[in-house]
Amino acid sequence: MSGTHEPIVHAIYDLSTGTWQYIVADPDTRRAAIIDPVLDFDNTTSRIATGSADALLQKVALEGYEVDLLLETHLHADHISAAFYLREALRQRQSYAPQCCIGSGIEKMQRVFGDRYGVDEDEWFHAFDRTWADGDSFQIGGLQVTVLHLPGHTPDHIGYQIGSNVFCGDSIFNPDLGSARCDFPSGSAVALWNSMQRLLSLPPDYKLYTGHDYPPAGRLSEEGESKPQPYATVQEHKSSNKHVKMGVLEAEFVELRTTRDGSLREPKLMHEALQFNIRAGRMPKQTADGERFVRLPLRLPESLTAV
Repeated sequence: MSGTHEPIVHAIYDLSTGTWQYIVADPDTRRAAIIDPVLDFDNTTSRIATGSADALLQKVALEGYEVDLLLETHLHADHISAAFYLREALRQRQSYAPQCCIGSGIEKMQRVFGDRYGVDEDEWFHAFDRTWADGDSFQIGGLQVTVLHLPGHTPDHIGYQIGSNVFCGDSIFNPDLGSARCDFPSGSAVALWNSMQRLLSLPPDYKLYTGHDYPPAGRLSEEGESKPQPYATVQEHKSSNKHVKMGVLEAEFVELRTTRDGSLREPKLMHEALQFNIRAGRMPKQTADGERFVRLPLRLPESLTAV
């Protein structure tokens, strides 16, 4: 079955990481995919919990969906993916396990960070069931999905176009935030500019669903609270995106993005997240004592570097 009709979209916001998670479903067949799911992680105690992921499972059950795919937009450095946890939980509920999927550039990133953190290749090689390249297409029930390669924030970054909706991860932020950082390995402000221009070339009514939102003080709900929003239209971005609206030149954007990236701290969960996410959210191997570890780099003063 194939089709171009519109999906049902459930946008679920994870407050602790500012992440948008999406359940996307075909209204006719009730087949679904989950995009960019989050595991809860407290880096002060190193405790992992599944509350956010379990809420996704509850929503899936409530709506009567069968989940075929767990879709990542890129290798996240700011939260731990719940993809593997959800795959195993859904395996128990359904007669099959959904596939964990990501962009085809992931193997290069897995090797870079596997080497950096000393993660054995057998823990990350083939961690994902499928990888997608630019222009690939697949189905969620009767929904046609087209893959868009959107590098810049990370080189492996992809988006998923479904009808008039694009789930574009960190390749563009809401208009009052602008864009995501590009200072990770093989990130590129020029590549991000080109990816955003690709998105802005879509029809003006298309919705661009972002991967994160950090509502600024001026964006308030009717109750006076900061209000995260999952998407803005192409036209809204062209009119008011603070980094790439009409009239902004590539050189201006590249200078702005590069300067800003030079002033940013690394994400607080970066080292933990990367070690989990190259494994598609799997836990590190147990030691002989039954414990699991991740590695964290030390920042040494010059007086200790020779010790």
